[in-house]
Amino acid sequence: FCEPCMATRKVLADVSALVPSARIAELDVARDTDEAERVGIRVTPTVVVLKDDGTEVFRAEGVPTVNQVLVALAKAV
Repeated sequence: FCEPCMATRKVLADVSALVPSARIAELDVARDTDEAERVGIRVTPTVVVLKDDGTEVFRAEGVPTVNQVLVALAKAV
């Protein structure tokens, strides 16, 4: 994995430790090309935060900060 992807994994692990109820899913865009295209992922890493109804509230292309993801999670609830 590339350096930005590893940094993003660390950010999401930190967020998960702070918000254990957050559901985090990883998409292998090389393997799941149709799904990546469907959700509009063009670069990696990309982090997308969705509401329970599937509405997107945040998208970061590149490494987000912990604070960005936490704010996005707050918007999602």
